Amino acid sequence: MPEIKLPEVELNIYTPKDPVEVPIVENRICTKESSPNFVRHVTFDISGTDLEGHVRVGQSIGILPPGKNEKGRDYKLRLYSVASPTKGEGGESHLISTTVKRTIEEFDNNELYLGVCSNYLADLQPGDKVKMTGPSGRRFLLPENATDFNYVFFATGTGIAPYRGMIKELLDNGFENEIVLIFGCAYRTDLLYADYFESLDEEYDNFHYLPHISREDRRPDGTKKYVQTCLWDEAELLDPLMDQENTLMYICGLKGMESGIYRALAKKGLTQYLDVREPASGKTPDEWDERDLKRYVKPSARTFVEVY
Repeated sequence: MPEIKLPEVELNIYTPKDPVEVPIVENRICTKESSPNFVRHVTFDISGTDLEGHVRVGQSIGILPPGKNEKGRDYKLRLYSVASPTKGEGGESHLISTTVKRTIEEFDNNELYLGVCSNYLADLQPGDKVKMTGPSGRRFLLPENATDFNYVFFATGTGIAPYRGMIKELLDNGFENEIVLIFGCAYRTDLLYADYFESLDEEYDNFHYLPHISREDRRPDGTKKYVQTCLWDEAELLDPLMDQENTLMYICGLKGMESGIYRALAKKGLTQYLDVREPASGKTPDEWDERDLKRYVKPSARTFVEVY
């Protein structure tokens, strides 16, 4: 197993008490078709700020929405994964991007909750300015010796954002090992950056794009397809890859997705990606409860997790 050498990164160059104001230069839809989930690709110009050249793919930036909450306090910042490579959006170091989903939640009392920061960002136009903090995050990164490894990326929703930048960074630098991107969503209309990843899949023999559509596609036994079922559905590709000592796994997306993946890994005997402690180690994966998954089933050094 090659040593995993994570790069040194700069953190919190700008803080909530001392943010930097930057303009938006692009705000576009990143779903393939008309979708009830309003998801945007937003690009910022960080020219002349201390962020330029100091934001690494896999890190996050913070956005401070204007206004105050019902208690009269400033809205809290929200973190967004960087969707551009370390060299910047389109190779331009002064541009960084992220992926934003308009958030509308319906609570049990039938009241709608609008996600303040995401909806604020989704509505902005080129030329509008935002208050930005960051960068943050020091582990969900590509290793310095990135070419020594294979990569299996699991994503749901806007968790695909960092992989857009990571995969581009790898392939643009002549990466020759294997990359698998497993993306889960409810409907085909929810696929993000699909045209881009489909084109990469056609162009590169070592890149494999595996969308799993839970409410439209079915497995041979009639059950739904989720990101974790890919470990069985694509076993011909994944079994030999996951068994290699130089394969790393990344999980990014909705909190809770890691539980299904952890159970699937354990059932497949892929315990090298987990750190399972007592009392969970004395149980079967199906017997793991919420407490076990929270306290005793952890990612190993080969597994990187960013959920929200």
